[in-house]
Order: sequence, then structure tokens, then C-alpha cells
Amino acid sequence: MNSAATRTGAQILWESLLEEGVRTVFGYPGGAILPAYDALLDYPIRHVLVRHEQGATHMADGFARATGEVGVAVATSGPGATNMVTGIATAMLDSSPILCVTGQVGSRLIGTDAFQETDVTGVTLPITKHNYLVTEVEDIAPALHEAMYVARSGRPGPVLVDITKDAQQASTDGRWDRADVDLPGYRPHPDPPAAELRRAARLVNEARRPVILAGHGILISGAMAAVRDLAERGQIPVAMTLLGIGSLPADHPLNMGMMGMHGESWVNRAIQEADLLLAFGMRFDDRVTGRLATYAPKARKVHIDIDPAEFNKNVRVDVALAGDLDAVLARLGPLVAARDRSPWLGRIAGFRGENAVRDIQHLPDSGRLYAAHVIHDIWRITEGRAIVTTDVGQHQMWEAQYYRHNAPRSLITSGGLGTMGFALPAGIGAKVARPDDEVWVIAGDGGFQMTMCELATIAQERLKLNIAIINNGYLGMVRQWQEFFYDRRYAGTPLLSPDFAALARAFGLGGEVVTRRDQVDDAVQRARADERTVVLEFQVEQEDTVYPMVPTGARLQDMIRRPKPEAAPVGAK
Repeated sequence: MNSAATRTGAQILWESLLEEGVRTVFGYPGGAILPAYDALLDYPIRHVLVRHEQGATHMADGFARATGEVGVAVATSGPGATNMVTGIATAMLDSSPILCVTGQVGSRLIGTDAFQETDVTGVTLPITKHNYLVTEVEDIAPALHEAMYVARSGRPGPVLVDITKDAQQASTDGRWDRADVDLPGYRPHPDPPAAELRRAARLVNEARRPVILAGHGILISGAMAAVRDLAERGQIPVAMTLLGIGSLPADHPLNMGMMGMHGESWVNRAIQEADLLLAFGMRFDDRVTGRLATYAPKARKVHIDIDPAEFNKNVRVDVALAGDLDAVLARLGPLVAARDRSPWLGRIAGFRGENAVRDIQHLPDSGRLYAAHVIHDIWRITEGRAIVTTDVGQHQMWEAQYYRHNAPRSLITSGGLGTMGFALPAGIGAKVARPDDEVWVIAGDGGFQMTMCELATIAQERLKLNIAIINNGYLGMVRQWQEFFYDRRYAGTPLLSPDFAALARAFGLGGEVVTRRDQVDDAVQRARADERTVVLEFQVEQEDTVYPMVPTGARLQDMIRRPKPEAAPVGAK
């Protein structure tokens, strides 16, 4: 804030965000944030009116993941602020940089249980990277600039700034310079010592069976080229976490595919036989490792991450390198020798066998409609060029298996928290951020119903998205667990849904129901050609299952495989 002119706190709020490059916010007004909304009309910031504050945070999250920039969500006090909690936790677990600005009751009312008063900084303390309660107008600009810095620096994450109503209404002619951001003790850019880099390089050069574990940190750091160069120089195969998908093109010969609970069987087998794991920007999540005591028992481990708290948290490693991944690889790469590891790559190719390519030819077509058919066909028709946002569950895993992502930031999904209802608002955020790109929302019938009110936001903003609802009449992934582990006792999972196509038409959008395989191509093409958002409801087989699957607590190699009757619908692994 360089001007000495008198400004209200509400004006300072928007001026501070403009100085940070913010041009779009997602929000919902209310009494405690009303001064800010009144001032908003005088500033060149696009406000996207959501239908629920959780949607605002997911939209800001989708915006952030699609661009790498900070997404901003705004809400009022009390229930407005607490409705943001799920979206904040989602961003926290997936290291997504979002800023949540909330109004708060007047400072004199704090602690009195005033109308719509909630201690939102206390509520969100465990699920934010940092948060602020601002009660003085002079503190608004410093808090916002610090918040943006904290959100985007180091390991990104959500930051909340709670501003009292009287601070928004008060005026000041004080000055504040953005260059004054100084946070003692906050060291967002660690730098590993040269000796540890040499030690890591020695392990790589000595390894005969190395594997790179490619995590979300590659995309956050922008280290895609550095990872590719290292993999190609050392002829090191690459396994992807769910959130790492897109960090190396799916069609690259060293990209083995996804690891873990629903990963490829050959990928998990390669990890278990590896003599070195290079973990890049990932955190050894339980869905990746299976039983820890038996995880990659033959492998030494090198872990590179911006956050030292992740080292040795789940898996003990031999070398831990704290720092920005792209910067660390710039130093490590020249120390790694070019190697021919064709025997190791050939062994992995043998693991793949007949499952080496996911293709239409491996999806027997009896006329019945399976989710894998739908996702494969969307991938084929879009030529893999769309941004895809997903909810959580079976469709999420099928998307990861059957939509081949070559571009970074083209898959946006909730990994750590596993948030149903994420896909639709995240898709809106991605489309606002990248209006010229094709965006597909792929959601289950359960998750979609959690945030389907945001169809109204799409209509009001005149956005063009394509929405595929995989409707199997169940909470599919929970039903799958009940099938495997609870004797098919389907308690609470059969799901009644509305006519989604009719619902879309009620909002002035397009809607269509697809029940057969031979209808998929034409329906997808019509949706893409329509200027409006179109909801396609795919009524798929109800008791289909995601294979393979590593049961919770099992060894990574102990996967449940698809049974092998004659007409297996989506190909055995």
C-alpha cells in the first residue's frame, strides 16, 4: 500500500489483493463481510457468486491447481466461515495455495456469542498453514500480503484472514510497503548440503533397479523437465502418485503408470523389487505404501521434499534432501551418470505382460455400459487434451487408469482428504482460471449431489463445462468395500438420485441420459459442440469394481485381481 490517501479497511482489502495480482474471487456475502462487498463494486475484481461457501473454497482450489496461483474465497462470519472448513482441509492435505477471507463480528462483540460469531481462526488452526484475526484497520494490508506470501511460498497451503466488521469500516491514511514482509523463523526455501547431494547421486549411480516415485510436488515446483531429464539420463522408470499424474506424459516410455492401492500391478511389483526409490515431492501416503513393514524391502530410499516434516514420518529413508524440487534437481542432475538399465526396464515390461496397454481392444464390449468405457471414450474423443476434475471414489480411480494425461495440471482431484463434492466446484474454478481450455467434470452420483447447487453458479456465470456423471446407483467405492469385506451387506450405500439431465435443463443447461455403449460417442460430441454446459448422466453397471486393489494393511504386492470368467468387462490386471 503505497498511497497515503485515506482508505477504509474494505478498500484496503481489495487494493491489497489487486497488488498481489488477484483478479477473481469466489464468494458469498453476509452481514460481517458486507462493508467489503460494498467496496468491491469500485474495483476491477471479478466476483463469482457461489451457492455454498464450501463451493467457494473448492473453486479457489481448482483455480489454484489449474494455474499455480493463489485462489481466493470470501465468506461472512459464523456459518459462512465454518462452511469453508471442508474446502480448507482439502487444500491443506493437497498443498494447494488458497486464501480465505472471512468477515467477523465487531471487535467489541468477540467472545460474547454474538449473532453469527464463531472463532474461525480457532476452528481452522489445525487445517491452515497459518491464519490471522485482524481487528485494526492498520493491520489489514500487512496481514493480507503476509497471507499471500505464506500461501504460495515453500510448501503451499491454505491461509485464512478473519477481519472484524469494524476494521473493515474504519479508515486510515497509513502506508505499508509489501517489501516489509518479514516472518522470523519461517524458512520456506531450505537448501540441502552438497555432501548429501553427492551421497544421493552415489546411490543413484550404483543402483541397478531404481524407480522414481513422482508426486504432486513435481507439479507444484514446476520440476517436470528436470524429472524427465533425470529419468531419461539414468533410464529410470517412473511411478506416479494420484496427484503426480501429469508430471511426466502418460505416453512417455519411462512412465509406468499409477502406484498404490488401485495402481497398476506391474508398478507395485517394480517398487517391491527396486533397489532404490527416488521419492520426488511425495509423502509416502498409506494408499501408496500398503503395509509399511513390508514396503520396498530391498530398496534404499532418497526423499526430496520442500517440507522437512515429511522426512521419516512414514518411511525411513537413507538420504533426505530438503528444498524446492526443481532447484535440488538442478544441483543433483549433473552428478547423476548416464546409464543403460535395459535389463531392469525389460524385467518391468515382462511384469506388464498382456496388460501393457489400456486400449479399447482390452475393453470387451457386450453392449452393456461400464464406467471404464465412458472414461476411455472421453479420453479418446478429447485426445487427452482436456482438464479433468473428479470427485472421490470408483470413478476417480477409473479416471486415473483410463484417461491418459500428458499435460501437467490436467488432472485436478482431491487426494489427501478424499472430498466428495469436489469435482463440480473445482471444475468451475479451473474453467474460470483457464477459459480457453476444455474442462470435463467427472463425478459419481453420490459426490455430485453434495455440491450440485453450483450448477446455478455455472448458469449465472455463463460458463461452458462438460459434466459426466457416472451413475451406478450406489456410493460405489463404499459398496465395493462392503462387497469385499462385509459379505455384501450394503448398508447405507444404495442411492436414489434425481433425473440429472432434467435437473440440468431446469438451470437452462443441457442434459442427456446415456444407457448404452453405442450412445457414448455421439453424446460426448454433442456435449462438446453445445455452447452451454451439458450434463451427461451415464447409467453404468451397478456392481462393477475397481481392480486391482490392495486391501488396507496388506502388502503392496498382495492385490485383489479381477476374477477371470469368460466375459470380464474391463480386462483383468
